[in-house]
Amino acid sequence: MSDHFEKVKSFLLDLEYNISHQDASEGVFVVEDESVGIRNLVVVCASPILIMEQFLFELKEGNNDVFKNLLIKNRDIVHGAFALDETGKKVIFRDTLQLENLDQNELEGSINSLSLLLSEYSDELITFSKY
Repeated sequence: MSDHFEKVKSFLLDLEYNISHQDASEGVFVVEDESVGIRNLVVVCASPILIMEQFLFELKEGNNDVFKNLLIKNRDIVHGAFALDETGKKVIFRDTLQLENLDQNELEGSINSLSLLLSEYSDELITFSKY
């Protein structure tokens, strides 16, 4: 796993993301670039995949309109998707990539997809977080 961990670390540093936390034994990074909305992006090397998750907001109660809008928006997202955590209350952005053939452009594309989503859809996300 350490080879994948070091490769991902190298990519993140080359892309100039701030690594605010890392744990090689767990294969985990926490990445920041608040200038583009990336805050506490958890990146996990869980061979054979790389998992990226960023918490977006918590639902105060189930709301079918919010769920419907998030699912419709999922269709437009280039990489990754909205998902719920195991409680069904926390809305997260989640993407997975294959570690074996991962390259820097692919990782950058996934993180850029999150940044673009946050910039284009922020007003809606703020509104949804109030439900």
